Amino acid sequence: MRRVAKLSAACIATAALALSATACGSTSSENDKDSSSGDGKGVKIGLAFDVGGRGDRSFNDSAARGADKAKDEFGGSVKELTAKTTDTEADREQRLSDLADAGYNPIIGVGYAYAQSMGKVAKKYPKTSFGIVDSVVDAPNVDSITFTEEQGSYLAGVAAALKTKKSYVGFIGGVDVPLIKKFEAGYVQGVKDTNPKIKVDTQYLSHGTDTSGFASPDKGKEAAQGMLDNGADVIYSAAGSSGNGAIEAVSGKKGAWAIGVDSDQYNIPGLAKYKASILTSMVKNVDLGVFDFVKSVHDGKSLAGVNSYSLAKNGVSLSTSGGFIDDIQPKLDAAKKKIVDGSTKVKTTP
Repeated sequence: MRRVAKLSAACIATAALALSATACGSTSSENDKDSSSGDGKGVKIGLAFDVGGRGDRSFNDSAARGADKAKDEFGGSVKELTAKTTDTEADREQRLSDLADAGYNPIIGVGYAYAQSMGKVAKKYPKTSFGIVDSVVDAPNVDSITFTEEQGSYLAGVAAALKTKKSYVGFIGGVDVPLIKKFEAGYVQGVKDTNPKIKVDTQYLSHGTDTSGFASPDKGKEAAQGMLDNGADVIYSAAGSSGNGAIEAVSGKKGAWAIGVDSDQYNIPGLAKYKASILTSMVKNVDLGVFDFVKSVHDGKSLAGVNSYSLAKNGVSLSTSGGFIDDIQPKLDAAKKKIVDGSTKVKTTP
């Protein structure tokens, strides 16, 4: 009887979630998605995406790959809700609560913006396992999935310094926040450690609570075009889907290179027409962190605390697709070795 009651409650909550996802446009995008496989067993994964959601060809897509792999391996279903640039804390809290009420477990907040809301919701649902990407939430039922973005970005900076012919490179950040500052810090340090005479131009697309800089390809394209016009010939973007616009701009400039981020953007179908201009990508293996977390829940040993994915653990890396960095690979390997063995300390702030 007790089990029947629980199942009934879960069904009611699932219906409520479907209704709220349809009716409450302020808390989720029109791209909400529910996919399932298997026989109803397995795992029910709740994904609360950052702005841009699945299809951003970068950060969110990496998280989606991890969830898709887990679903394929363990069976079950994935429910996706996506943030809007107009989100408030109440919106994010409601999104996580809706997933918990519908019985999804684990629930993953994809992006630092979910930190505050997850701290509140995790306390309300102590029997649900939560994961957050790119931030730390101190709760016994939360897995904080973090990465050493500065280390991977350092290698991107080394690559940029070795490939520029104009001694002028650029960095475009989506939002001016501490997380993206880590990308900038590592990149600039990598450039300067390789050749201190190279100029590094930096620009952010939005600031503070305005997250539009992660979902505005037009802004990314404009920023990159400005750098190209000023003489830059290598541009690294850590800006979510806005970086797609930067890649487009770079592809129109002969001899210029773009450096992708989070996913191996050379191999993203939606960017195929620009791939000849993608030097490399600073791959952040969010999919690995998400899969590890879901697997731990499936195995009954849910991860919690801070789990950091470093360069040494292949949490971050430079892609080699296209073969454009093959000629400088020995120097990149040497730079990586120094980071891993501690000889090079990479800064986390510019």
